[in-house]
Amino acid sequence: MTLYRSVAAVGVSLGHPDLAAADHWILSLDPRPRLACTHLVTTPHRHVAISLTTTEVYETEPELQAAADAAVDGKFGRAVIFPGVEELTGIRTVAEILELSAIERVEVLGSGVADGDAQVDTRDFVRPQYRDSELVLTTTPAAGGVLVPFETRDPTPCCANH
Repeated sequence: MTLYRSVAAVGVSLGHPDLAAADHWILSLDPRPRLACTHLVTTPHRHVAISLTTTEVYETEPELQAAADAAVDGKFGRAVIFPGVEELTGIRTVAEILELSAIERVEVLGSGVADGDAQVDTRDFVRPQYRDSELVLTTTPAAGGVLVPFETRDPTPCCANH
């Protein structure tokens, strides 16, 4: 008899203080989950919880279980690992992004849906968000007439120059 582990959505809360720490943990997983999202939670304190679609089992301390449950039940999440993410490097058209990955819509911040021919410089860092059950990549115009993902790998902290 062969036993198969079923793929399931699981919530994990390890108390990561920020998105970078949660991303680092997610990207260290072996085997990689099919889908991994971060979720900002406030229970029992502000931190980042994680939802995974995986066959693996991860432990969450009892005091953080409510946060893990909120992550797996949440309507919103920021995808770190998703189908096709490895293809989203360099410059891609919006049409290519939609074809190669699970992203269902690319938007320009404050301007609506991006044109399929628009070029996106992925900067090798793409973090779409789930909104209304769709994986949506928000972009912003950049120099050279290209779009770039709104979220950057190394954001400037708020009030960094004050």
